[in-house]
Amino acid sequence: MPKEALVNVSAALELPVGPRQRVSEMQVKLHHWAAADPGRRFDDLFNLVHDPATLIVAFSRVATNLGARTAGVDGLTVADVERIMGAPSFLDDLRDHLREGTFRPLPVRERTIPKPGGSGKVRKLGIPTVADRVVQAALKLVLEPIFEADFEPVSYRTSEDHGHMTA
Repeated sequence: MPKEALVNVSAALELPVGPRQRVSEMQVKLHHWAAADPGRRFDDLFNLVHDPATLIVAFSRVATNLGARTAGVDGLTVADVERIMGAPSFLDDLRDHLREGTFRPLPVRERTIPKPGGSGKVRKLGIPTVADRVVQAALKLVLEPIFEADFEPVSYRTSEDHGHMTA
């Protein structure tokens, strides 16, 4: 496995340096460990998922995504969460549910949207709640550097440098 493979940490974030830097350092360590020992077993990743810094970065990514303006089945958008309870309170509550094992994702809100190309066909789009999106983003922040270590630099994949068109 090549040790010089890059970790996908370049998403635009408007955060204090602390959480972003902490998550970036965690990702670099995970990637290094995975590349150095392909058979390594990662036993304690759950603590990284509900780490406050990970959740802050995950919320920032969800908030800057175009889908932030769309509500899930609970009817809340990112702006609603920030206005009603504030991001810190929301993330503290989410972290408590994750740590206690009481977090349960809600069903996605389904919408039918037209397929590209003007064929007149439609496809279903699932819209998760803000909390579910934050947990998904936190999982991605922790798991991605581990799996990225398995890719050769010449492997085709969707990432910052390799879009779906070249995969």
